[in-house]
Amino acid sequence: MTSEAAFPAGNTALVTGASSGIGEAIAVALVDQGYRVICAARRLDKLAELTGRLGSQAHALELDVTDGSSVESLHARLPEEWQSIDILVNNAGHDKGGRRRFDEGNAADWADIIDTNVTGLVRTTHAVIPAMIERDHGHIVNIGSIAGISSYANSTIYSGSKHAVHGFSESLRLDYAGTGIRVTEILPGMVRTNFALARWRDQARADSFYDDFGVCLAPEDIARTVLFAIQQPSHVVISQLVVVPSGQR
Repeated sequence: MTSEAAFPAGNTALVTGASSGIGEAIAVALVDQGYRVICAARRLDKLAELTGRLGSQAHALELDVTDGSSVESLHARLPEEWQSIDILVNNAGHDKGGRRRFDEGNAADWADIIDTNVTGLVRTTHAVIPAMIERDHGHIVNIGSIAGISSYANSTIYSGSKHAVHGFSESLRLDYAGTGIRVTEILPGMVRTNFALARWRDQARADSFYDDFGVCLAPEDIARTVLFAIQQPSHVVISQLVVVPSGQR
């Protein structure tokens, strides 16, 4: 069996939610390793700043995974030389309005979490995978969460969304077992990003949340797990990677 990576440097990756946090760190790590990266998110100004730093190996794509027309048109809106996507990293997600008891939350917030974390991930995968099937070559990496395998109080919708990602990822992997398409789910524990700020729109509360938790992972830690998964030889599939900080139980 060959030990060469099935998806070596030079392959093209699409990373959703790339404008900040884990997505940005993944994009940076991929470019550093010689991959070509389509940095996708809703905030084009943030993407322009990121791709300006990363140079010609990165391309900015305005993409709203909750908008069907935005996702369906993503290939058409890419330059021809960027349209062959080898690796899809489904990272876009949020928990706005979360960390509260179910009845205390807003139904619109709950629906938006599902629409982004689940439907958006499914929609983007469905748009990208046909070309992977045609080439019999592709790697889909879904950024899940340990909340998808171990629920906790005040996380009904976020945890439910990540349980859906967990089940989808495992079934998707089985759908394409024995083909040139691989599926990996990364399940991080607590990562210190702007995630809590997006949830509460309160910087002091977000900082306190992470400080009270203690040791947290950094976005770069998750980026390294993505690199580990995609750089395996063709006979190796990293189906799931649970990544937690040293003190998390």
